[in-house]
Amino acid sequence: MAPRIDHIDSWIFDLDNTLYPPSAKLFDLIDERMGAFIMRLLDVDAVEARRVQKQYFHDHGTTMAGLMRHHGVDPEDFLVDVHDIALDRIAPDTRLRAGLERLPGRKLIFTNADADYAARVLEARGIADLFDGICDIRITQYMPKPDPAAYAAMIAHLGVDPANSLFVEDMARNLTPAKLLGMTTVWLDNGSESGHRDHLPDHVDFHATDIADWLDDLPQPWGIS
Repeated sequence: MAPRIDHIDSWIFDLDNTLYPPSAKLFDLIDERMGAFIMRLLDVDAVEARRVQKQYFHDHGTTMAGLMRHHGVDPEDFLVDVHDIALDRIAPDTRLRAGLERLPGRKLIFTNADADYAARVLEARGIADLFDGICDIRITQYMPKPDPAAYAAMIAHLGVDPANSLFVEDMARNLTPAKLLGMTTVWLDNGSESGHRDHLPDHVDFHATDIADWLDDLPQPWGIS
């Protein structure tokens, strides 16, 4: 049986590769800028920069967290640099918007990116006006998902009750802390790089491959379990 969702009053969404598809390859542009940043910082070639980038991502949750820990990088310098990308690879999605509009309660963002970039992405997707709050990497004091401290900061900042919250993520490992807090979880298994990493089936309430499809398939009307 599918978990009940009639009690949900806070719908929390990851941003990158969740509210737009990985096929847009928007994150490839960020990847390129991360690689160039590391090449300049460490004076290494592109191959070594990519090795460092991905190693830090796997070990620390984000590349930035690894650079901060091991090289004392200023997080603001990093955030401004790597998110300075064009967003013409993504466009408004009327079906996604309609699905989000049907959700009762608040729609919220929980992202390892910064709020300025998140706002730009939401605007490019034509859904910025539907969201009531953003918890970004600054709010979490630069502690990224899946660090439990990031979730505590998110809950405090957005004022959500985990028991009445649902969290949608493309990275399976980021669902585990949410589930342990009592949230309903949705794994958006859509082909994101390392999306399957540390996947624990018991921590996934809903398994989806397309966000608009999943929203369309939610039971209606609300209040019927």
